[in-house]
This record gives sequence, structure tokens and C-alpha cells, in this order.
Amino acid sequence: MPPDRRSFIVHAFALATLAAAPAHAQSTWPARPVHLIVPYPPGGGTDYFARLVCTSMEKLLGQPIIVENRPGAATIIGAEAVARAAPDGYTILLGDNATYAANKTLYQKLPYDPQKDFAPVTLTGRFAMVLLVNTRKLNVNSVEELIAVARRTPGSIDYATPGVGTAFHLATELFAASAGIRLNHVPYRGASPAMQDLAAGQIGMMFVDFASARSQLSTPGIKALAVASPAEFAGLPGVPTVAASGFPGFEAWAWQGLVFPAGTAADVIAKLRTAYVATVSQPDIVAKLNAAGIDVLQSTPEEFADYMRSETEKWGKVVKDANIRVD
Repeated sequence: MPPDRRSFIVHAFALATLAAAPAHAQSTWPARPVHLIVPYPPGGGTDYFARLVCTSMEKLLGQPIIVENRPGAATIIGAEAVARAAPDGYTILLGDNATYAANKTLYQKLPYDPQKDFAPVTLTGRFAMVLLVNTRKLNVNSVEELIAVARRTPGSIDYATPGVGTAFHLATELFAASAGIRLNHVPYRGASPAMQDLAAGQIGMMFVDFASARSQLSTPGIKALAVASPAEFAGLPGVPTVAASGFPGFEAWAWQGLVFPAGTAADVIAKLRTAYVATVSQPDIVAKLNAAGIDVLQSTPEEFADYMRSETEKWGKVVKDANIRVD
């Protein structure tokens, strides 16, 4: 698990320390608009997070933060652009599990190194993941029933994901491995088309973040079987966890964090982190993010770097065990 949110409560003296960066740095950055790269299309959970939080951060920093969507290739297009950008503080990346952890094992020729090419700023959030089924396509009403069908007819159940190597793909493979079942992966180009086919009954099941799933929960036939968090999710009262459905210890999140290109000055990193912490300390911002199923996080750059390493190890094993390859 990422570090507990309570451990990230920043006391007033800590904020004052961060704010007391050298006067030169305070006066020179940011001196012009800052670009935040989101490696996903508009409309998803990561994009929603970026636009909401940036609206507040840019007021604190005194310069616009321009959100740029650069989707494609399991976040590689956006991530590579930031990794190759000048380390001057004017290009930021809001990446996720794939960017910072899974891609390192998935791709033999990854054009960036998550641990060498980025300067971590902070973990920002994790998204509750929900196991959805279309009961008109897959007539099950519990995790136990789903597993029973999968065991009777191995490989007959199709599951959708926003793409190979995404958090949702790996969560499903972890689920299949835990249950000892075989499922058939159908990757899409993003969560929206995958959700459309799930709602239409073309696909039987998928793991997806609550921010993307909530608009479909009222669709006839769509049912939330379980959540992948270790405790029940407040946004879906009464929906059990996968762990409580016979798989103790099962846990999967879609998480994200902010990074600069490697070599960015420490005082710039500190100033951005201060603005982020101040933003997610606002109750109205937190309430909106929580309502979208986003568990707000803060961390030090060092804690974020450690988390990248642990998640790379965890999901690297899932990728290898499931023999998932992209290139």
C-alpha cells in the first residue's frame, strides 16, 4: 500500500519550511505558464483530477498551468515527452501505475527509465477500482458465481480494459491468478469505448476506476460485484471487497503522481509540492475528489520514489507470471 494519508499531514511548520526556499528561486519560478502532461484522453479520472487540482494550484503559483492531454501507447507518449523535456520546471507529468511501474517490465525497449528520467514530486491519489459485470451477458451476481462460471468454461469470459498493461488489465490478471481461472483479455483504446461495449453487452466484465464507472452504474444489467481496495468503498455501500470474497490480501489501485524531468532543481520541486499540499488541504477540493472515487494522497519525493520501486516489483511479477508482452 502507498504510505498512509495520515502520515502525510503537513504541519504548519513544515509548510513554512518549504515556503522559505531561497528568495531567488521564489522570484524566478514560475515566471511563465507551466505545462502539465496528462497521458490519457480528456474525460477520465486522471484528467478530472488534473483539471480540478490545477485550477487551485495555478492561483497559488501565480502562473497558468496548462493541461495537455497526450494519450497513447500505455502512457508512453506523454511520459517520453516529459522525460526528454528541459528540467527547467515548466513541464510536469501526472503519470500512473503503467508510467512508473508496469511499463518497465512490459516493454523491452521502453524509451524512458521511470527511476532515472524523472524527479518525483509527490504521490497524488489512488482510484478505487470496481469489478463490473453486465448480467445480461454474464449472468452472475457475486465474485463466487463469476469464478464458478470461469472454472466450468475456461477462457470463455471476455474482459475489457483500456489497454494492455494498464492498472485495470493488471488488476484483472492478478484476480485471475489469485482465483486460478483463465479469462480472455479484450483491450480497448481507453476506458470510454470499453465501458460502452460493457454497457451494450458485447463484453461481460471489467475492472475500472469508480470515476469512470459511476456514470454506468444505473445502466440496466450493469452490476458492481466487488471493489479491489482492502476495505469497502464509501461510494458503493454494501459492495464487498475482492479480499472478503475469498481472497485475503487482494488489493489493487489505479494510482498516480507528479514528476518533473530528472535534474529539476530541488527548490522548484519543493514549491510545486507546497502548492499541491495546500490545494488538497482544502475541504471542498477533497470532497469533490472523494466523490469521484479518488483517495487523495501526499508524499515526500523520497516516499514516492520508494513506492515506485515497490510497485515495479509487485506488478513486474504479475506481468511475468501472466506472460504479458507488448513488444
